[in-house]
Amino acid sequence: MRDDDTTPSVAAAMLGWYDIHARELPWRVSPEDRAAGVMPDPYRVWLSEIMLQQTTVAAVKDYFHRFTSRWPTVQALAAAEDGDVMGEWAGLGYYARARNLLKCARVVTTEHDGLFPSDRARLLKLPGIGPYTAAAIGAIAFDRPETVVDGNIERVMARLHDVQTPLPAAKPELTALAEAHTPAARPGDYAQSLMDLGATICTPRGPVCALCPLNSGCLAHANGTAAELPRKTPKAPKPTRHGTAYLARRADGAWLLERRPDRGLLGGMLGWPGTDWAEAAPEPAPPANADWQPIAGEVRHTFTHFHLILRIEVARLDGSEPVTRGEYLPPDTFRPSDLPTVMRKAFDLARHHPVLG
Repeated sequence: MRDDDTTPSVAAAMLGWYDIHARELPWRVSPEDRAAGVMPDPYRVWLSEIMLQQTTVAAVKDYFHRFTSRWPTVQALAAAEDGDVMGEWAGLGYYARARNLLKCARVVTTEHDGLFPSDRARLLKLPGIGPYTAAAIGAIAFDRPETVVDGNIERVMARLHDVQTPLPAAKPELTALAEAHTPAARPGDYAQSLMDLGATICTPRGPVCALCPLNSGCLAHANGTAAELPRKTPKAPKPTRHGTAYLARRADGAWLLERRPDRGLLGGMLGWPGTDWAEAAPEPAPPANADWQPIAGEVRHTFTHFHLILRIEVARLDGSEPVTRGEYLPPDTFRPSDLPTVMRKAFDLARHHPVLG
């Protein structure tokens, strides 16, 4: 910001803009309703914030609707079966979030009488809630003047102050700048206004500076550097791992599936038995002694830290073979939508193979 601009002017400009341009989101209370005294449901705020971690609003909306229709309160979610919750989460990724979601719901229900605490210190003690999520819940659900900094807000702060330090090293500086601008009045609306600005105008590519309520004081706009910010330290290339997934079906139509251990990648999710995933081709590890047939094609999937290439082998089992991994799931209870994305890709590739028909 230019020296003649003050902190209140940023908040005032953003709140005035938000009152007109706030996005309509299923977990949000509009500024008009909030001004009339309607406060957000902390459960819905918490659920949306967990779902939105490293995930887009567009991807989250349908999941949010399904979760809140099936489990409308934190107590209802706490009483849900683990497998049902993991199945509804399938496809959203970062599955540790779903495991912590259940843990948190149960702690809130049993230790806090079904009420989310409003202060940062107690929120941070809940499973799956870190500094960002605690700040977001505090500000949005309880209107506490917390400093909320997500990727959108980092970008707005970097451009507003023309911060040239690359991320992630710039995080402390950007957080301090965000804190300096956080107002005591309407901090929840203010935090959401910055999120909306970053999502709709101060976008990663092609920011629409002419429509920005902060453009008159934005140093990056003045210096012509907005499109370049925030700078980021280049990431190391992701390695590629390889594996084999084994898709088997019994004569009565049941599928052989296993639930992965709670800890680790895809923890707690249903999946196909398979080999380890390694940079060198792993040793075969079929779950039963059968006539396994490799199929044409392969599954490619990218995780946060590596790329994965899966070979698929299929077999028809008669049910008498000893099975070393997994359990049979009857066809009337098997839902491909309960599988995480990489496992569903394997199913889609293999489902029409004659052996599995």
